[in-house]
Amino acid sequence: MADPGYKNRIQNFKNKGKDQDEMRRRRNEVTVELRKNKREETLQKRRNVPLVDSTDEDDIERSLSNTNLEELVAQAAAVDNPALQLLAVQSARKLLSSDRNPPIDPLISSGILPILVLCLERYDEPSLQFEAAWALTNIASGTSAQTNRVVQAGAVPLFLKLLHSSQQNVCEQAVWALGNIIGDGPQLRDYVIELGVINPLLSFIKPDIPISFLRNVTWVIVNLCRNKDPPPPIQTIRELLPALNALIHHTDISVSIPVMDISL
Repeated sequence: MADPGYKNRIQNFKNKGKDQDEMRRRRNEVTVELRKNKREETLQKRRNVPLVDSTDEDDIERSLSNTNLEELVAQAAAVDNPALQLLAVQSARKLLSSDRNPPIDPLISSGILPILVLCLERYDEPSLQFEAAWALTNIASGTSAQTNRVVQAGAVPLFLKLLHSSQQNVCEQAVWALGNIIGDGPQLRDYVIELGVINPLLSFIKPDIPISFLRNVTWVIVNLCRNKDPPPPIQTIRELLPALNALIHHTDISVSIPVMDISL
């Protein structure tokens, strides 16, 4: 005679298996969503952290404890001593180029932000422009509030001017900075568009552009198309379409794949 509880046990076992499958499916969905969000965050803002300059958190804490920020700001403002000024701005940039937890807020609070912006106008000192643009790029890679502080300091029009610099490293750093600002959201994206970023940005897409530079330009173009609430102006999309069509067929996957990910 069959065990009367056998069918119930079998059914419970099957249901348990379904429950486990459902839980596994939901976990996978959550994991995919988290990875997608992280990927989006990474795509929208990036810090310039060179391997040769990178420092760990302990190094940064030691540097901050040994650095008089008030003195650093005074040196960064020393226009009558170009060598000292460059050294101070470079020191600030190195602090902001740490691998983890760069001291963005302490440096903003120190008052160095408007000085860095003024350095962008030193066309007689391209090395100073480059270091200041790099420091501002890394500040703009932070939170929305930190990005907005860079914008409020008047950096965007100067970054746009630097797109016409005769120094390629200055141009590329300005592109990177603008990419972080555009990546903050549709409000700043549209602000940068209104100031005229499209034409100079597209002018960089040419056969002799170094691949690292083209990857940065592509990343900025993708950021221009990314936010959908609201979407970018239709005229902007029209202007970008020929470039997108060329970039999506590029042989470098760091150029083509980000363009493929755009859902216009």
